[in-house]
Order: sequence, then structure tokens, then C-alpha cells
Amino acid sequence: MTDTRRRVKVYTLNEDRQWDDRGTGHVSSAYVERLKGMSLLVRAESDGSLLLESKINPNTAYQKQQDTLIVWSEAENYDLALSFQEKAGCDEIWEKICQVQGKDPSVDITQELIDESEEERFDDMSSPGLELPPCELSRLEEVAELVASSLPSPLRREKLALALENEGYIRKLLELFRVCEDLENREGLHHLYDIIKGIFLLNRTALFEVMFSEECIMDVIGCLEFDPSLPQPRRHREFLTTTARFKEVIPISDPELRQKIHQTYRVQYIQDMVLPTPSVFEENMLSTLHSFIFFNKVEIVGMLQDDEKFLTELFAQLTDEATDDDKRHELVNFLKEFCAFSQTLQPQNRDAFFKTLSNMGILPALEVILGMDDVQVRGAATDIFSYLVEYNPSMVREFVMQESQQNDDDILLINLIIEHMICDTDPELGGAVQLMGLLRTLVDPENMLATANKTEKTEFLSFFYKHCMHVLSAPLLANTTEEKPSKDDFQTCQLLALIVELLTFCVEHHTYHIKNYIINKDILRRVLVLTASQHAFLALCALRFMRKIIGLKDEFYNRYIMRNFLFEPVVKAFLNNGSRYNLINSAIIEMFEYVRVEDVKSLTAHIIENYWKALEDVDYVQTFKGLKLRYEQQRERQDNPKLDSMRSILRNHRFRRDARTLEDEEEMWFNTDEEDLEDGEAVVPPSDKMKSDEDLMDPISKFMERKKLKDSEEKEVLTGKASLSGRQSPSFKLSFSSSPKPSLSSPPTASLHPGSPGSPSSPGTGARSSPPTAAVTTKGGLVGLVDYPDDDEEDEDEEDADSKEESPPLSKKSKLSS
Repeated sequence: MTDTRRRVKVYTLNEDRQWDDRGTGHVSSAYVERLKGMSLLVRAESDGSLLLESKINPNTAYQKQQDTLIVWSEAENYDLALSFQEKAGCDEIWEKICQVQGKDPSVDITQELIDESEEERFDDMSSPGLELPPCELSRLEEVAELVASSLPSPLRREKLALALENEGYIRKLLELFRVCEDLENREGLHHLYDIIKGIFLLNRTALFEVMFSEECIMDVIGCLEFDPSLPQPRRHREFLTTTARFKEVIPISDPELRQKIHQTYRVQYIQDMVLPTPSVFEENMLSTLHSFIFFNKVEIVGMLQDDEKFLTELFAQLTDEATDDDKRHELVNFLKEFCAFSQTLQPQNRDAFFKTLSNMGILPALEVILGMDDVQVRGAATDIFSYLVEYNPSMVREFVMQESQQNDDDILLINLIIEHMICDTDPELGGAVQLMGLLRTLVDPENMLATANKTEKTEFLSFFYKHCMHVLSAPLLANTTEEKPSKDDFQTCQLLALIVELLTFCVEHHTYHIKNYIINKDILRRVLVLTASQHAFLALCALRFMRKIIGLKDEFYNRYIMRNFLFEPVVKAFLNNGSRYNLINSAIIEMFEYVRVEDVKSLTAHIIENYWKALEDVDYVQTFKGLKLRYEQQRERQDNPKLDSMRSILRNHRFRRDARTLEDEEEMWFNTDEEDLEDGEAVVPPSDKMKSDEDLMDPISKFMERKKLKDSEEKEVLTGKASLSGRQSPSFKLSFSSSPKPSLSSPPTASLHPGSPGSPSSPGTGARSSPPTAAVTTKGGLVGLVDYPDDDEEDEDEEDADSKEESPPLSKKSKLSS
């Protein structure tokens, strides 16, 4: 009993669907005389008290989960779980359970497959059905036990359902309920609760139709008030008859429709409020109840949709100025619920539904409602508008473009939406966030249509930037007239953050429309004023906006940024932030790092020339020194255009190989065992080893012979005699070994870009401080870019002497470029 294999925790499921720990102990299985069967016993490890005594019921569904957990549901809707310390202990108890139930221990759910004997099957097929006890007060306990015992077996459930249908048994039970309630027979009422709940779990539409009929549904709800686990009965019927009142905002002439609405509300109430939370094994048993509610809603929507008189009256009263506020409030709430019901429709039915509403004039009606002062009415109208935008944004866009030809900008539907967003009184701006999401959907080119004769994207964006963008950006422009935001309270900052986020979205998706707007209205300068806000989230929004613009690598934007010195507020925000390691610090460094890595030449030069003094002391990241290095290399290329042209010549002719050779080299590289390589050695592709010197030299020498006749300056660059104005010589070197055993040298591509920031040193280069120079060797009239190993020492000595005599001391700029 004390071994760890049998050590378990006992859990029970509470009303909130959370598992409660009942204690730790050791589990065993034994025959219990009182329970008349094999039982699971758990005794506490602390004091030996009995934590659990549960009979292994042949009809109970036990489930094994995750190798160390056994879960089951007792008959009294009481879910239990044993969590084992070791898998071996769980397997041992699982075998005992399966042994009692006659199941194979390899299954995970003991009642998943009903394994009935041949005799039982013969009896089931031959017997006409289940025989129910007479529906009498004295037999209620027997009926309750019969229902409970039938639930685990699908075949018995089927028979029970047929018996209940054929004998009209439910109506008889409800008559008994009224008798028990009159007699205040609490025991009988508790049995009826168990019976009715069991009938729900049979999951039969035919039974639901009887139970949810007009004459039966309130008695069914009454039965479910008397839960045996509660000290006092619930008062569901009282709530439904007195508190919940049905309002007909427009009189419904069809009695069938009215009855269907009542029924749906009550069944929904039963599902949500009356029935207890289903246990793990009951969740799928109420699928038919969900379907019953679903199809009722579909039917209600269809019946209302077909009633043209009803919808015409609804929209007429909505837009009528004579309608009082309370009535309009009810009408809007009805329309909102009507649209919510439509979400249950199939796609083709939903299409028909929204087309009907569109033909009835829902968008003009919403425009009128959104112009009203009542906050609740406007909130409901916003919800309705969101349904329309999510369903078909193109329909909304078409409407607003048509109305722009007749109305002023102030009363356009989209401008009303923007104004409500700006004027949201909620401190958390819940409504503004919702409206901003709708605006984003409307201006998103991804869901815009393109037809043969017109493009919705072009037309709508032209309309939006002409008629609406000035309304959206008005709070931003009003609040950024100086170097700091004029209003910096939390609510204003939240609103500005929403506006900047939408502008950022436009930068990403709207290309030239937003570009023209930003440059003409100087929007980026205004947005960058927000980096001085005391609220970090707003400053980060502004930085994201600029980062998105820089990320486009558009020279129009870059010239605009440089012309107006728009990095200045960013650098100020960086310096004001000090050495604090936070999001603002990281966002700004990442922006400069992007300019460096992507080598945006114009911005690199602008930043170094204007802000280097402010940034040169920042050494905890190498970003700014890397930018300076990029700038120096750029200047070097500008001062020596011949050097740049030589690089391109050498790239094009010296290292050109066919694709097949590259593939062979890659194959060789990946097939090489890392352990075969010594530290500091690089692999030489076999293609290089196999080619003879003459084969490789031939195209190079021919090319150089053609270039011999060029001006003498270029020759000086090639021979390395010129000192390149005191700057570092380009690191080009190609060596061939004539010895039989090939020497390992670094791949030629490793030194293509001298001095590139952050590039790792090539393997095998050693610790030499002077860079290798390009040498021209002439043998037998051949001119080639070859540096023979035998001449290495002489060449280096000459170069050292030359550099001492001719080269002036390196300037600060030269040091940086090295």
C-alpha cells in the first residue's frame, strides 16, 4: 500500500468546471460488502482516512488520459479523477476496472464500444422495445433508475426514446409534476428532475418537439427547478413570466412566427441557464438541442425576411423624425438582434438576407441613426454597421461613393464614423477601437474588386483621400503644431495612436495616394512631434510610422526626410531617453540598423553628415560606427571611381564560373566531414584543383592584353604602385600552387568586399596586419593576376618599403574605413 506506484491525487469537478484537489493517498481495489461489488478505495497518506470509496459500476464510462489519469462520472452527476504518480500504477488499476467491466485494457474509454453478448443481441432484436413502468407517483424512483441505467448504452437509449414517444409518456410525467408540486412532494419532484434531465440527454428531436410545445415547455422548466443538489428550488418560471417581457416593436401579424420567437427564447434560456453544466461525458449529448435552436433562428430570419410589409414599416419608423427616442431605441435593438441571428445562416442565405436589407435602405437608415445624439442608439447602429462591413465591404464603399455626388463631406457615412471615433467618450475608447477596425477593413485594398471596366481600389482610394482623409488626420494636425503635443492626456494619446496606426497601414498598402498626402501635408513631421509625448506607447506608434516609411526604400520619401531633417526628432528622442534599455531605445537603434544593413546610401550620408557628433559616443552597440564605416566606404568609392570600376571588372571576369561548377562545389562542401578539417583551414573545391594554370589563366591574360593599351593610370591601380590617395588598397588575391599536393587556401569570394562591417575574417588568413595587394606578374609575355608563392616575401618587403616612403600617415577617416 505504501509503494509509489499506487500513490494518487483525488480530484472532483466543481460547478465552475474546475478540478478541486481532495487529497493525496494510496489506491487499491477490493470487494466492498456494503456496495456489493468491486470498488476503488483511496486512503489518505497522512492519517489513513478514507478519501474515496467508489464501486466499479459495469455501465459507468471510465476514461484513461495521458497514461496517468483515470476520469469517470458517478451517477449523481459527480465527476471524479485519479491522478497517478506513476504510469505502472495507473495501468494496474485500469486493468482491474476493465476486468470488472469485461473490457480489453488496451482501450482508453471503457464504454466507447458496446460489447454485448449474442444472447443480449438476440433479445434486443427479438423484443419489441423497452417496457416502461406505469406513470404513477409510487413508481417515479423506478422510472428515474431506468432512465439513468439506459443512458450509457446507445441501444437502450434508442429503445427508451421510442417508448417515451409511443406512449405519450412525457405528458403523463408532466401531469405528475403538477400533482407533486401541489402536494409539495419534494422527493417526487427530485425524481422528476432526474427523469427530465435524462430525457434531454437522449438527444432526440421528436422528444424535444413535445417538451418545447406551448403547453409543455413551462412544466419542463418547472421540473428542472427542483435540483436535488440545491437546498432551495430555482425560480425560472417566475423570471420568464414576470421579469422577461416580449416587446413587439413592429406588430407581428403571423401567429406562427410569434410562437416560434417565444419558443426559441425559452429553449435558449433552458440551454444557458436551467440545465446544469454538462460533464465531460455529456457535452456531445446535447448536440440536438443546439441544432434545434439553430434551425429555429434560421426559420425566424426567413419568415421576417419574407414579410416585406414588416421590414418596410421597420425602416420607415427608423428614419421618421417623428419617432420618439424610446421607440427608435427598441427598433435599432431589434434590427441589431435580427442581424445577429443572420450569422447562423448558410452563406447563400446570408447573401439573400443582406441583399434584402440593402434593397430596403439599411445604409441610409444607419446614416440617419448615426447622426442622432443618443449614445445607446448610436452604439447599436455601429454594431449593425460592423455586420454589413464584415459581410460585404464593397457594398458599403459603393454606397458612400454614390452619396458623395449628392451630399457635403460633413454628412458622408464614413465621415460620420470617423467623427464618432474621434468623439468617443469612453475613457478606454472601446467604440473608437471598433470603428477604427471597420475603417481599416474599408480602406484595405486586399478586399477590393477589380473588374474589366473599373477598378474599385483606384476609385475608392481617390474618393477617400479627397473627402475623408482630412477628417481622419484633423486631431493629429491640431495637436502637433509645436515641438511637443499640445494635449498629452491619456485619452487624447490613445486616439492619436489609433490614427497613426491607421496611417501606418495606409503607408504599407496605398502607395502613391498616401505618399502624396504625407509629402504635401508634411504628415511625417507632425507624427514625429509625438515622440516627445510622455506616453511611451504613442512615441512608439510615431517611430513605427517612420520605420514603415524607411522600410519602403523609396527615394521620394528619403528626399523628403532629408530635405526636412526629419531624423532630428528621432535623434532627440534617443538622446533624451539616455542609456535606458527600453522599447524606445531598441526601436530607434533598429531603425538606424536597418539603414546600415540595407545600405540606404542617401540616408546613411544624411545621418552621418548631420548627426554624427551627437551619436559618435554611443558605443554599447556598433550600429552608429557601422553607419560611419558605410559612409567612409561610400566616399571612398566616390573619390576613386576607377577603383569602383576595377571591382566590377574583377567581379565579372575573375570569378565567373558556370552553374554546374558551383553545384559541384556545394555538393563537395556539404559532403565534407567537419572532423576532417583542421582549425583555420578552408576547403578547396575539386574543380579548382583539377584545372591547370593555363586553363584558368587563358581568359584572364587575354582580357588583360586587351586592357594593356588603356591609360597608364589604370595600370598603376592594377600593379598596386599608386597609394590610392592614402586609403587602403583593395584586397584582391588569387594564388595557384604548382606543387603536386594542393594547398588549402581561403575561398576567393571571402575577400570580394574589403572592409565590409561585421564580416568574419576568412579562415586561413593568419594574423598578418597588412592586407594583400593585387599584383601583376609577367612571364613569357603573359600578363596575369597571379601572385606566386615563391615571390610572397619579396613582394611584401617591397610593399612595406613603398608604404613607408610614399604613404602619408592614415587620417582618422582612413582608420575608420579600415
